[in-house]
Amino acid sequence: MFSIVIQRLIKFFIPTIRQIIIFNVLVIFNTSAHAQQQQYPRMTGYFSITNPIATWNKDGITTNFSDSYNVSFPFGLNLLKSDHFGVSFEVAPVIHIEKNIAKVSSVVFHPGAMFRFNHSFTFISRVAFETNGRFGVTPVLNKVFIRNKDSFFFVAASFPARFGNNLPTSLGSGIQLGVGF
Repeated sequence: MFSIVIQRLIKFFIPTIRQIIIFNVLVIFNTSAHAQQQQYPRMTGYFSITNPIATWNKDGITTNFSDSYNVSFPFGLNLLKSDHFGVSFEVAPVIHIEKNIAKVSSVVFHPGAMFRFNHSFTFISRVAFETNGRFGVTPVLNKVFIRNKDSFFFVAASFPARFGNNLPTSLGSGIQLGVGF
């Protein structure tokens, strides 16, 4: 009698145990497949250094290394909405060095829309608001060169156009190197 009860219990539980094992295996494989895909929205941050190359206005072309040196240290957050679009919020203190005197000449608030393309290229259309009274736009072409698990290294070419503060309109170019995380 006791052995009949045991046999019936085994016949009942073996299919159930098999189903539980199969279910768990499917859940594990399904989770690992989804873990490889990027989840959106996603936030990234970065820190960089930007060297202006040259600036053109009605008075002519001025190179960054002629009489003084300017450098900025942009840092920001990117809110990535998809593989193709995101929004960037950047702040960039600008340091002006002339005659061995260095000072922060302005801080640029630089929000923009990110249009992401294949092969790690991104076009960023930024608006610029400087604390020195200037404003404008800055189109940026960005390329990620090295991508690790938790970081990436990029180079960008920027082409700022500035207006306002009773100064002539200016067009410039710059190179930006940075690390993101």
